[in-house]
Amino acid sequence: MTYSEGFVTAVPVANKDRYIAHAREAAAMVRAFGVTRFVETWADDVPRGTLNDLWGAVQAKDGEAVLFSWFEYPDRATRDAVNTKMMADSRMEDMAKDMPFDGSRMIYGGFDSVSDVGGGSGVGYVDGIVLPLRDDARDAFGAFASSVAGVFLEYGALRVMDAVADDVRPGQHTDFLRAVHAEDGERPALGWIEWPDKGTRDAGWEKIMADPRMDGKDAPFDGKRMIFGGFVPILDL
Repeated sequence: MTYSEGFVTAVPVANKDRYIAHAREAAAMVRAFGVTRFVETWADDVPRGTLNDLWGAVQAKDGEAVLFSWFEYPDRATRDAVNTKMMADSRMEDMAKDMPFDGSRMIYGGFDSVSDVGGGSGVGYVDGIVLPLRDDARDAFGAFASSVAGVFLEYGALRVMDAVADDVRPGQHTDFLRAVHAEDGERPALGWIEWPDKGTRDAGWEKIMADPRMDGKDAPFDGKRMIFGGFVPILDL
């Protein structure tokens, strides 16, 4: 199963071009180190929530956009080896001196997949999701995610990925734990849905919500604290 490093970041809209250039420079290095896929997506349809949302997860300010991004690896051992190489590379230190965003508000962590259905080739739009999950609900969540993924693919999704926090640590200002108001005995889960374009995504969601197969699905998490949004890819390598 795929191992992922997930990121949510607040970036000034005025710095979009600088950010893309920064991401491309980083991508060239991390792929050489062993990252198998690097995806950056820019906020397009990210709703404001009552309890929490992706904006609050990174304490986004006026004039900032939220980004949902991830690295993919074949396993955690590869991810750990990549991080060791990155930390020892002076180029990464140089890049950190001139980042086009506030790195102290970026949330990140390692996630181990429990369901990965579809291929994802030709992705043009992404739904990003973060939710709280009980520590003892990993298997139930995997079964739930697998059971609904087929419906999403039937209505146009290319890939449905769901993963559970494996290496997510408290941050100085914010983190994945605070993003979902995690309680004792809970951890974050990360997921995304890849679509060919926004039109397919919008039409797909309408059909999914009306499909009787989705009725009675007891999600093993608190949906009131789930945060989500729609994103346009700006980099997919």
